Amino acid sequence: MEIQTIEGLYLTSNRMVARTATKFHRYLYDEICWGATIIGIKGARGVGKTTMLLQRIKEEFQDSPEKALYVSLDNMWFKTHSLTEVIEYHYTHGGTHIFIDEVHKYENWQTLIKNVSDEYPDLHIVYTGSSMLEIDQREGDLSRRQLTYILYGMSFREYLEFENVTQIPVIGLEELLSSHQRIAMKITAEVRVLGHFDKYLKHGYYPFYKDDIYSFDQRLQSVIRTVLYEDLPAVEDVAYETIRKTERMLMILAEHVPQTPNMNELYGQLETNRNMGIKMLSLLERAALLSFLSSEAKSMKQLAKPDKIFLDNSNLMYSLTAGAQIGTVREVFFNNQLKVVNEVNYPKQGDFLVNHKYLFEVGGRNKTFDQIKDIENSYLAVDSIETGHGNRIPLWMFGLLY
Repeated sequence: MEIQTIEGLYLTSNRMVARTATKFHRYLYDEICWGATIIGIKGARGVGKTTMLLQRIKEEFQDSPEKALYVSLDNMWFKTHSLTEVIEYHYTHGGTHIFIDEVHKYENWQTLIKNVSDEYPDLHIVYTGSSMLEIDQREGDLSRRQLTYILYGMSFREYLEFENVTQIPVIGLEELLSSHQRIAMKITAEVRVLGHFDKYLKHGYYPFYKDDIYSFDQRLQSVIRTVLYEDLPAVEDVAYETIRKTERMLMILAEHVPQTPNMNELYGQLETNRNMGIKMLSLLERAALLSFLSSEAKSMKQLAKPDKIFLDNSNLMYSLTAGAQIGTVREVFFNNQLKVVNEVNYPKQGDFLVNHKYLFEVGGRNKTFDQIKDIENSYLAVDSIETGHGNRIPLWMFGLLY
């Protein structure tokens, strides 16, 4: 390949790396084994996957930038050229690492990466893809060759660091339950945390809010449309009409969560059948737009009547609903933060059962133990308080778990 043909990709890569800030790292950055030959990073659109790749290049290859190349497969360049061409050129010109963004946009991407691994065994590949990606073991056994990670949106702990408010180490659930009062007193002695928490609930989950806070809701809605109309058909064989109905399903559910709607009535509103309705629900969950809460693991057939449906995070609540109910926002936040590092289920009593052991009720500052009194390992997650006491824990502290 002629240098004139590919030099645009190198220029784009260099410019993006140069303007990437490295002061703040997402929680996953230090957990990744960057020395692995193949690394896959899945995650919802907008949570910071691209920035993490660019940070790695900037920090690791500052003395030898020619060894690393960043490419995004939604670049129009790939309409007339193949990724194989880029890899061949990069490798034969001294490249040792290639960072591939939006891999789900490339047809038969798993087979491609498997073949590249065979043909260039000393080339390191890091790729990102939609949270909807399912690594298929039948596709050349790629799942056995790589390390796969999931990047979630920012926790409240990360948001405080991103805003240069304070740096708090990750706190495990057991430590939080036993020492929350001491931890909260130390933090709130320096930070008026509740004001920051209110802002986080509205816009802190997606790092791109920093670009322009005033247009955040519009941009988030644009991200949702991109997920549905571009990422979804790149991952699944779905008709345009199905995508349109899936978008409508999301908007209907946004007005009802976390109550479980009448699913047959919902399918009727969408003019679809039960099987297609279940598929659309699954797609929205895999796209990190919905989150299901079940008493136990459920099969696809059982999803016809989920125990509870949430929007994935509180930012979606504020962006998609005109007057988000604070009680719902609290439950969405709790579910969103806990599920990243714990198992969360729907209990017979209370709001959430965590790790099959701890029972939680979520509410405002006047919340009482009436609904879960005399139950062992039961707790209140209480909003609008800085510090707690006993088994009464500030809601904001559950954002310190990752």
